[in-house]
Amino acid sequence: MKSHLFSTLKNCWALLFGIGIIMLGHSLQGTLLGVRATSEGFTPMVTGIVMSGYYVGIIVGSRITPTMISHVGHVRVFAALASVVSAVALLHSLYVTAGGWLLMRVTTGIGLSGLYIVVESWLNEQAGNQERGKILSIYMVISVGCMASGPLLMNIASPDSFELFILVSVLFSLALIPILLTISPIPAFETSRAIRILELYRAAPLGVIGSFATGFSAGSLMGVGAVCAKNAGLSVAEISLFMSAALWGGAICQWPIGVLSDRFDRRFVMTAVTFLAGAVSLVCAAVVSGNGLKTYLLIGLFGGLTLPMYSLNLAFINDHLQPEQMVAASSTMILVNGLGAVSGPVVSGGAMSTMGPMGMFVVLSTVHITLGLFALYRMRTRPPVPIDKQSPAIHVPRTSPVAAAAFFEKDTEIRN
Repeated sequence: MKSHLFSTLKNCWALLFGIGIIMLGHSLQGTLLGVRATSEGFTPMVTGIVMSGYYVGIIVGSRITPTMISHVGHVRVFAALASVVSAVALLHSLYVTAGGWLLMRVTTGIGLSGLYIVVESWLNEQAGNQERGKILSIYMVISVGCMASGPLLMNIASPDSFELFILVSVLFSLALIPILLTISPIPAFETSRAIRILELYRAAPLGVIGSFATGFSAGSLMGVGAVCAKNAGLSVAEISLFMSAALWGGAICQWPIGVLSDRFDRRFVMTAVTFLAGAVSLVCAAVVSGNGLKTYLLIGLFGGLTLPMYSLNLAFINDHLQPEQMVAASSTMILVNGLGAVSGPVVSGGAMSTMGPMGMFVVLSTVHITLGLFALYRMRTRPPVPIDKQSPAIHVPRTSPVAAAAFFEKDTEIRN
């Protein structure tokens, strides 16, 4: 089995290296734009609208990329989209207007969504049934690690100049090299019919509402978290640590929260985690204007509670589906999560425009506590799935339907 895994990694290293470089550029760009928008005089509300454009692009890209791949293939699509996001990264420094940046964020979302789909479908094809879970885990570690490291690159140059925009563009361009030089077989690409949102809601109401709320929270944190920190008076170095701490918290807490959800009623774990996230968010609202270790620990704890919930919702929905429905549910989950992510930066940005930096955390606390109350209601109206019948909580990045579909495929094999 180890030889099979090493053989698979040998074939996949270029894909994993490429996605790591993309994640570095993506997370650096998100933090950079939040800080630069504030310096340019954008209000938090306007910045929230601009940053939500990325998630609009993710939704659109997940719909149109499969058609593009079926027409011209993985390599050409990857090369074209990487070139687009690289060029758009430079345009941000040339045309600093809210309308222009909104359009650029939508374009970036479409491009990165397509890149994720290409890489994830390629990895899914390369990994055999025995290695798929391990390859997904390695992919998750690389993705989260590079995402968490990206904001630290803010310290290389001033966000008010153009050097960091050039760095983002260079990173996106570098991701092209290993992918285009790979000699691994190009996979076939198949799409499945998506389950309607209402149909998925009837099967697992808590999973759907939880996915929307998780997207809302993560979209707010990633979209306007840097704006919150900037308005709270943190320096560029402190903002980079603030954003990095949130992402590293999510990475560290993924495994223990997943283990707990496998050993106990998953709804109880989801309820406890979301209530804790709501409570921590309120504490963050009270101390956000400070800096130092306490602030980084708190935002790291908040990220550690809210970011792993996407995988919990995925596993929870899987508990309530038939095997033939699982893969079709993946794209619907991405859509629901994306709709939440579109809403989050706008609402949180609006709250910061009226309440100051604490506004984002007040909104996120409200969302998490509301989700917890809904979870308590569902626990009273529906019996739990037996522990031995629950699906394993595999950690999946919220990048494209392909990674979620691979999770569903793996669990279907286990069930059968």
